[in-house]
Amino acid sequence: MDYSTKNIKKFIYSQYFYMGVRQALGVLMPAILILGIFHHAALGLAATFGAMCVAIVDQPGPYRHRRNEMLGCTLLGTIAAGVTALATPYPFVLWAAVIAQCFVFSLLTVFGRKGALISFGCLLLMTMTMHDTMDARGAVVHTAAALGGGLWYTAFSLLVNRLLWYRQEQQAIAVCVFASAEYLEVKARFYDPDIDIDDNYGQLIVKQAAVAEQQEAARDVVLRELPRSADLARDRHRVILFNLFIDIVDLHETMVAVHTDYVQIRRVFKDSDLLVFFRDMLHKLSQDTESVGLAVTQGEPSRSRISVKAEIRAIEYEIELLKQQGFPQAEPEAYAALISTFRRARNAAYIVERLHRHTDLANVDEPSSLQIDASLQRFLSRQDFKLGRLTSNLRLGSPYFRHALRVTLAAAIGMTVSSEWLMPHHIVHSYWILLTILVIMKPGFSLSWQRNFQRLGGTLIGCALVLALLFFVHNKFVLLAAMFVAVVMANSLVLLYYVGSSAFNTAFVLLSFHFLAPGSLLVVGERVLDTLIGSIIALACSYVLPYWEYRFLRPLLRHAIDANRSYLEASRRLLGASVDNVDMKLGDVDYRIARKNVHIAFGNFTNSFYRMMLEPKSKQRSAAQLNSLVIQLHDLSAQIGAAAPLVAALPALPPALGTAFETLDRQLRSAAARRPAPEDEAEQAKRLSRELDAAVADAQARPEPAEAERALLLQQLVYQVKQMLKTAVLVRATACELA
Repeated sequence: MDYSTKNIKKFIYSQYFYMGVRQALGVLMPAILILGIFHHAALGLAATFGAMCVAIVDQPGPYRHRRNEMLGCTLLGTIAAGVTALATPYPFVLWAAVIAQCFVFSLLTVFGRKGALISFGCLLLMTMTMHDTMDARGAVVHTAAALGGGLWYTAFSLLVNRLLWYRQEQQAIAVCVFASAEYLEVKARFYDPDIDIDDNYGQLIVKQAAVAEQQEAARDVVLRELPRSADLARDRHRVILFNLFIDIVDLHETMVAVHTDYVQIRRVFKDSDLLVFFRDMLHKLSQDTESVGLAVTQGEPSRSRISVKAEIRAIEYEIELLKQQGFPQAEPEAYAALISTFRRARNAAYIVERLHRHTDLANVDEPSSLQIDASLQRFLSRQDFKLGRLTSNLRLGSPYFRHALRVTLAAAIGMTVSSEWLMPHHIVHSYWILLTILVIMKPGFSLSWQRNFQRLGGTLIGCALVLALLFFVHNKFVLLAAMFVAVVMANSLVLLYYVGSSAFNTAFVLLSFHFLAPGSLLVVGERVLDTLIGSIIALACSYVLPYWEYRFLRPLLRHAIDANRSYLEASRRLLGASVDNVDMKLGDVDYRIARKNVHIAFGNFTNSFYRMMLEPKSKQRSAAQLNSLVIQLHDLSAQIGAAAPLVAALPALPPALGTAFETLDRQLRSAAARRPAPEDEAEQAKRLSRELDAAVADAQARPEPAEAERALLLQQLVYQVKQMLKTAVLVRATACELA
């Protein structure tokens, strides 16, 4: 299958396209039914607006959360529609009502991403209600229709969710699998000498944040409905999804831990074929993992058509040659890194094989890779829509309060401009300026800046598409089909490619007005003009009371360092787990929670840093140091992940390793508090390194054959601990350099 065909299949079977079709049907059906049965276009339009408001909130997630969010949005949206409809006969009252609602609903961003979606849904319904002047009776009818549309869409979406629950969970898992495959592909490039390591680190960290985000979403969906051991016959599909999820998390953790000093590896093995074999092995594993994701999206058993046995045997052969040449004695640290990397990569191959097996119902009786009990509830996210979060942000120092003020100011300017200057020329479409402002303005400056240009570009593309379509096509049924395709693609691309989503949304709106007023192309120019005016207003108001991203970075950095410290402590508590015949993958829930938290904290810190880099140069504080910390924290979590199974495989730790773990804990505490290092730190590090080397030498000197494997494990663990100590020192020093 070629690359383009594979991507098309991934999109068609993805949750994004499924979501686009579901939302298009749910939004358009009220208008079609009301227009077809009652021949009442205005009523159908109002119901469609109500459904559209709720559809914005209808994103992938747990059933209970989606139900609560859609019902809440329906209620608040109905209030917005009612207040706006009653105010339409009175220009000043309408102006004041819109401004007040912009402030109140914009404050809902304090509740995170879902709060922001509810906020935008309500503001969208408010804006679409402004299109006509209504008397009291008309306002009541319009509000009732909007309420009916919202309730209809909620019931429709929940019914589809009940009927196609397995399909939705499949898609959530598939997105995780694809994200992990992309991470693997970037990881493979570290073993290509022609690829710049620093540039590849930037790509790797972006993929790492994406994997953490997708895993969190899939975790909420899959673990809400856990299979029970007594109901395996009834819950076989859930067991499949559960096993797939656990395996993909294990695969990602394994590949994160396939981490070493790539500069050293390239230098030491530049004359060996080892780099080629590792690159090819990880590249093949990436392709094989992607094939699992495609099988999951299509609901078919997956069969591996890619083998890494040749690479594994070739690496084993190269390692044997190095042993014969005395390489382990000449380069002990490089050899320990090589063995650790090889074992992790080989373990990743086993996990991919397991992923293939877990796509088949015939293998459902295989034991789950994690105990299914109430403790898993600790992994789930919680909804927090408490009023206290809202009232506590009613202060100028709150970024959410500042965002609400910016939106309010921009909306006031937009309403004034459209009412005083432009309304006489296109009174029907004057709300497009306000709509553009509300779409563009986001809490962060960089997001608003990006959305501004994406919206402009998408609008121009959409207008061009509609002009071309209307020039060549005159069949109304073809145009109706084009409208449906446009609304499906607009909803499908909103999370993937906003320029495309904006283009299709513009096309849908313009085609709608073509049916209302055939033959008039002036609406295309009005759309461009209003979008341009709204973009200028939104961009100008983005500079009013901005809350620059660098203010978020320090607490996020401290949280990321603390998460790594908790991860380190959880890894240390795994001591002896494998020796006691407890599979580490099954055992410590605390370790898994710490691992999840470190990836989430790192993703939050990384995303905030990249948003800062899109802001004006004058607002980019300590960019070089923060960029170094992004890489260092990624390295640290990878090193902890690599050390964890080694700790679990040992019955006890030598005193020197216990001291090293305590030193690491102190280093990370000092880094979080930004306390400088003591003057004798270098001497302490040298002394600790000598003690660690002595512990390894003592283990290797023991004559018992059974001790040889344990000595190798200890050597690898000491190498990882030394790497962690170096990284922790760098994290502490870099954190202290922050302005």
